[in-house]
Amino acid sequence: MAHFAKVENGVVTNVLVVANSDCGGGEFPDSEVVGQEFLASLGLTGEWKQTSYHANFRGCYASIGFTFDGTDFVAPPSPEIESEV
Repeated sequence: MAHFAKVENGVVTNVLVVANSDCGGGEFPDSEVVGQEFLASLGLTGEWKQTSYHANFRGCYASIGFTFDGTDFVAPPSPEIESEV
């Protein structure tokens, strides 16, 4: 399975699973263009970037709220937990 993140204004707003066969059965980065064309054929508009569930490329697996810096997905900073003393 391949995973694609929708990026709007640099922020991930959705992540979808696409069958490998719908990505041409190839490897990233070649599979990305084929997967983007498949998503467009379904009427899914916008900027879709392939993401790796095992973080094999693009830094990490994208989730909603992550940012995309043009190369990698970046997780939002973790909130600081205040300790009670």
